[in-house]
Amino acid sequence: MNKNFGIKGMHCSNCAQTIEKGLKSEAGIKNANINFALSNLNLDFDESKTNITKIKNKIKSLGYQAEEENDFQKLEEEQKNYYKKRLIVSVIFAIPAFIIGMLLMWLGIDIPFRNFILFILATPIQFYIGYDFYKSAFNALKNKTANMDSLIALGTSAAYFFSVYSIFFAPQLGQYFETSAILITLVILGKYLEAKAKGKASEAIKKLLDLSPKMAIVIKNGKELSLSIDNIKLGDIVLVKPGEKIPIDGIIISGNTSVDESMITGESMPIEKIINDFVIGGTINKFGTIKFRATKIGENTTLSNIIKIVQEAQTKKAPIQRFADKVSKYFVPVVICLAIITFIIWCFVFGNFSFGLINAISVLVIACPCALGLATPTAIMVSTGKAANNGFLIRTPETLEIIHKAKYIVFDKTGTITNGKPIITNIIEINATKKEVLEISASLENHSEHSLAEPIINEAKKQNLKLKIITNFEALPGYGITAKINTEKYFLGNIKFILKNKIEIKNRKQIEELESRGNTVMILTDKKNILGLICVADTIRDNARKTIDTLHKLNLEIYLITGDNIRVANALAIQAGIKNVFADVLPQDKLMHVKELQKKGKVIMVGDGINDSPALTQADIGIAMGTASDIAIESGNIVLLKNDLENIPRAIKLSKLTISKIKQNMFWALAYNVIGIPIAAGALYFTTGWLLSPIIASITMALSSISVVGNSILLKYRKL
Repeated sequence: MNKNFGIKGMHCSNCAQTIEKGLKSEAGIKNANINFALSNLNLDFDESKTNITKIKNKIKSLGYQAEEENDFQKLEEEQKNYYKKRLIVSVIFAIPAFIIGMLLMWLGIDIPFRNFILFILATPIQFYIGYDFYKSAFNALKNKTANMDSLIALGTSAAYFFSVYSIFFAPQLGQYFETSAILITLVILGKYLEAKAKGKASEAIKKLLDLSPKMAIVIKNGKELSLSIDNIKLGDIVLVKPGEKIPIDGIIISGNTSVDESMITGESMPIEKIINDFVIGGTINKFGTIKFRATKIGENTTLSNIIKIVQEAQTKKAPIQRFADKVSKYFVPVVICLAIITFIIWCFVFGNFSFGLINAISVLVIACPCALGLATPTAIMVSTGKAANNGFLIRTPETLEIIHKAKYIVFDKTGTITNGKPIITNIIEINATKKEVLEISASLENHSEHSLAEPIINEAKKQNLKLKIITNFEALPGYGITAKINTEKYFLGNIKFILKNKIEIKNRKQIEELESRGNTVMILTDKKNILGLICVADTIRDNARKTIDTLHKLNLEIYLITGDNIRVANALAIQAGIKNVFADVLPQDKLMHVKELQKKGKVIMVGDGINDSPALTQADIGIAMGTASDIAIESGNIVLLKNDLENIPRAIKLSKLTISKIKQNMFWALAYNVIGIPIAAGALYFTTGWLLSPIIASITMALSSISVVGNSILLKYRKL
């Protein structure tokens, strides 16, 4: 079973690793992934060996709280409000401590009982506001690990307890109450600002969640009832007036209108809708009043599926994050050791206890594993949200890592490069009239699921032809179909199919000429003779050529793959600007061609049909058209919601930008610690006289996390 949980009480990426490590040691837990930025746990477990109660108890024993209702908006708001309240309380005590302990001292003003007043001001901050740090540090210690809270607890405790000893037993040593008080206050301020910044990083999901209206007008027994969308059932008739949001998915049964689908597909222009057209929940009805029958409700609606895909992409870990996880695992213990070494060197080698204590506290406080832990997930959150806003869905973080490395891209023809709406361009009579050719062909195709069946059947209906009853229907994918009408057996398919059934083709040149003009020629025969030809052509998508030209500029080698013969394929490839063609390819052989290309580099496969799903799965990145079959969509790593081919180069550009942001974040997070920790330890003191105070260290620590999140948010404003 796979389930998501909201996790309360995490303060840094080490907390996430503690939970992951603890859960993975439990029987029945197959995999546990935590997104620290979203406070989300994605868990895969065996229900026969464990259950939700045991899982929640295990997480509680680790010092955290799991909630089944994974409402990240609620968790995010709760966390932000929690830090806000604690920040207010902390500031009330910290500002007087700063004024008395630092400002007045710098001004040379002394007040009676100064140290005891500071003791009274610092104590509630240390143990009430700082309680979370102690609790988290203790839980980490209990689980044989350490986290950022361990550093804060150690650093502030050292300053506080030394000060307590000093004012009661050795006043000549001085005190650092204001240091511990301001440190904790600044850390809480950093947490609050970080929570706000993370909220901005997850705005895309919020916007998607806000799209769905809560109520709908349902017509029952001739009456208009206002119902919660949770109470709408399949088949209910829903009324939507101009300017209102369409509450759920359905098929129009009355009225016509224009619908703004930009929030779902990214399509800027309103889409005309008439009877029998599909409408999507969350879109806006612009002009007319419509009634529609509910066809998808609850978690099955288009909007719900989009939200689910985006959330899954944001909660899974990208492979590049493993590096950050490995560093974070050893980061805190190493920092604690460095702080101890700093204290020993300053205290016992240079004989300066005060410098030793202050520098050790600075080392503990300046170190920031959070920045490293936030580097990847915040960038993934922003980019997957940006993709959804642009009309394409990215299923996994791995997709963003891989797609920009691709060397080859393979396009299916029908419904991908073309519009997928073929029309009959010609019917040629040979041994039967045009009417007979169309009538027999439509009768055969009436039982077929092939994309070319629809235009033939539609043309027969248009001419009011009566379809005949057939028997012994048989379809051979990639070739054609055969069936009996009365006692006569007929064949309809391509040249390979006709030759396979040992029927002579005398007019090959005529067929080849028709195919060279981009027609797919279907040959109708009986057991002996060709009765006629049906020419069907599909139009190329408006932006196909522009997309191919852009992909060429990105140094991708492009292939067209189709079951059509080489002449039809070449004619269309020339229109699209594609030089490489795989033609006469049977559905099962598409996968083989992808495998062959993968021997030379990473491959993107773009398709829309059921027969494309094996190739989409095999490819390093599978891209499914939004109108694709459910199987094809499930097989794809990326889904193009509005079938906009230009979103393919956009996805590649987004991938490059995202990986660049992640690397920038990791570099600055590591550089910050590599440079900051030695300075905090006093490395520059003997050459410049500089020492880094714990207060400045805590400010820079907070800024490091915020800067990483802020850098990721900049992705939102990059043009694709």
